[in-house]
Amino acid sequence: MAFFKNMLYGGDYNPEQLPEKVWLEDMEILTDAKMNSATINVFSWGLLQPSEEEYDFSMLDKIVEMLQKHHFQIVFGTSTAALPAWMSHRYPDVNRTDFYGRPHKFSHRHNACPNSPTFRKYAPRLAGKLAERYGHLPEVVCWHISNEYSGECYCENCAKVFRVWLKKRYGTLEKVNQAWNTNFWSHRFTSFEEIVPPNYLGDGIPGDKASFAGLSLDYNRFNSQSILQNFIDEKQAIRKFDSKTPVTTNLMGAYKPLNYFEFAKEMDLISWDAYPSFDTPASFSAMMHDLMRGLKDGQPFMLMEQTPSQQNWQPFNSLKRPGQMRLMSYHAVAHGADTVQFFQLRKSVGGGEKFHGAIIDHVGTKDTRVFREVTQLGEELADLKDTLLDGRTPSRVGLVFDWENYWGLEFAIGPNVELKYVDFLHHYYQEIYRRGIAIDMVGLESDFSQYDLLLAPALYMVTKEVAEKINDYVAKGGTLVTSTMSGLVDEHDNIHLGGYPGPLKEVTGIWVEEFDAMPTEKQVPVAFLADEVAASGTLLCDIIHPQTAEVLANYRGEFYQDTPVITCNDYGKGHAFYVGTHLDTRGMARFFDEVLRKVGITSEAWPEHVEVATRKNQQGTFKFVMNHQEAPQKVNLNFSGEDLLTKKTLTGEVTLPSYGVFIVKVNEEANS
Repeated sequence: MAFFKNMLYGGDYNPEQLPEKVWLEDMEILTDAKMNSATINVFSWGLLQPSEEEYDFSMLDKIVEMLQKHHFQIVFGTSTAALPAWMSHRYPDVNRTDFYGRPHKFSHRHNACPNSPTFRKYAPRLAGKLAERYGHLPEVVCWHISNEYSGECYCENCAKVFRVWLKKRYGTLEKVNQAWNTNFWSHRFTSFEEIVPPNYLGDGIPGDKASFAGLSLDYNRFNSQSILQNFIDEKQAIRKFDSKTPVTTNLMGAYKPLNYFEFAKEMDLISWDAYPSFDTPASFSAMMHDLMRGLKDGQPFMLMEQTPSQQNWQPFNSLKRPGQMRLMSYHAVAHGADTVQFFQLRKSVGGGEKFHGAIIDHVGTKDTRVFREVTQLGEELADLKDTLLDGRTPSRVGLVFDWENYWGLEFAIGPNVELKYVDFLHHYYQEIYRRGIAIDMVGLESDFSQYDLLLAPALYMVTKEVAEKINDYVAKGGTLVTSTMSGLVDEHDNIHLGGYPGPLKEVTGIWVEEFDAMPTEKQVPVAFLADEVAASGTLLCDIIHPQTAEVLANYRGEFYQDTPVITCNDYGKGHAFYVGTHLDTRGMARFFDEVLRKVGITSEAWPEHVEVATRKNQQGTFKFVMNHQEAPQKVNLNFSGEDLLTKKTLTGEVTLPSYGVFIVKVNEEANS
């Protein structure tokens, strides 16, 4: 069931930052652009609550009334992502202490200690008052709690709550000592009061490493759950007055500190902010959209923010080329978005985002390239109405993404500083993506049985329960691909003794003795045995001992020349592939030719930079044909149907214009 009656088209609007005389002018301009929604009240706490018991909704009432008159749907922010100055001044417990032990002063945003009793009192109180005052309005279609939750706190208050969290998680101090292997470096604790967060003044290491990864992992879990509790506090406050309107908060793709699969359990629908850089590959943007879709088992998401042209916070804030904003918007829709929203509707006159792109630029008129492009897209979306809503992506391939593995792998001191979790996964995603095969990003709690092929590279941290789930998946006929740096440790980052990949040894039919490490510029030759196709590996090279597995490729260099690098093991009714290095592009192509042949999944042959993605709903099957480059491209379609944007029937060879998009409603009879 779709959450909205039509595709929301709008974005963040902050009229409280502007003179009232321009508000009506904005309404006329945005209406001309076919905007139908506005996200308001995201950063207004200081205006709404001047002191502890004083609330002033007079300006917000005017803003809401104006949006109602102009038939805008409202995504209602709770304003709790930035503290009011009085709160920071009078109640220092709300201010964060950073990793280096420095207590923060009032400033910036995302600045509240998540375990501050003061913050946990006033934030949900404000959310409740907003819901009581505005939750009954039919124009309010979504609650937007806080904004881009982020960061950590290492204050004494957090330390105290962390100790309580540990007692609840482990029960006894002895179990904490065992989990963290505290006999190492004489760290054995004799009292919970001796435990401190892993900051720079203790066992923390700047960057992404950890002296005691078990401690750091638990603090990451604790911090993520603490911030999630802030979301839950506000959601519960809203639900006292509004039981139906969906509640969300805007996520940030593969943002490392927060476990979004845990957040998704508490969110009614997923929303996220997409800000690729000028050189972000389309495959990476697609992977992030797919990750957001995967957080709730394929449910469509909200594209809450993107820029209509230019960001302001990246090293190089390039303009989007003509047509690129439209393409990127439809790219999000193709991968599961049921909204197209922007930050922001009008440019700020001051502050840190005054050069961030907007629908209404500082010139304040409609006579801009961005406005013309936004209007074209608005007209198209208005014409589409609800046609694409609640569309799902059929997929036979799942790619495991797990935040605790993300943390654990990058906390590890060794073996290779260049090994990055998200980049490593993208290497696998990219190979499937370029073949035109749909991919679902899945968590470890997802149902693996729905996939013919499960990719789980760099699955560093494997519990007994996860191993049993994977073994069962393969035994019942699934095909697994895993890789170097998999199955090494348990949930506390303690090594599985008995050889790598630990509890995955049986399903993979191998054991790994050791792994060589090297910079990416060093390549070790690899050859596939069936046809001597040459490739290379880098980053890590596992020394593999096959047990029951068949060897598919060997090293052709170094002292481990002619030893296995890629294997396949028959296990029950299924198969488990193991890749003992980071293959180059040629190697990945050859390897997945073998994998997909065994699974029975056929690649689609599209030109480079052309992507075809599918969504299905009760109204039909829709193929999004997208050109991710500036030059026009010819594409030979293997399906036919009407392009919803041009109303023309497309079949056979067609030409995609620069950054062009077709949305083809497939003629099921003609293509059966």
